[in-house]
Amino acid sequence: MRRVTFTKTLMLAAALLAPVPVRAEVRIIESPGGRVGPFLDLFEKVRESGDRVVIDGPCLSACTLVLSIVPGNRICVTKRAVLGFHAARSVDRRGRFYAEPEASEAVLAAYPGPVRDWIDRHGGLTSRLLLLRGRDLAAIYARCR
Repeated sequence: MRRVTFTKTLMLAAALLAPVPVRAEVRIIESPGGRVGPFLDLFEKVRESGDRVVIDGPCLSACTLVLSIVPGNRICVTKRAVLGFHAARSVDRRGRFYAEPEASEAVLAAYPGPVRDWIDRHGGLTSRLLLLRGRDLAAIYARCR
């Protein structure tokens, strides 16, 4: 009887002392955006890792793809967080920008509903940069603790 109790106690102690996987956090302090591909690769890895994303400053353009890839319950925002959206565009051989309407539609469709709604209420994705911050942002994503 003692041996069984002792074994149960050891099993309980082992369970309580077992290492618990600790999730890391990815903190976005300032991202002006850039080429879409590297952001897609990065955020896919973040999604697979289970890490939390803390948006703690400007996350502009391609950086906002995090909203489409990482689950919303793993994203939080600070008071400094700003999300910047604009229509998709490419650069030709001469360095001139041109609109990519189909890509803009695809990106917009991939954003979570509340983000899409906010963008639509503010004129949609155009060449103009739309900035989501403050109360509007906190109404969509949790504040970081």
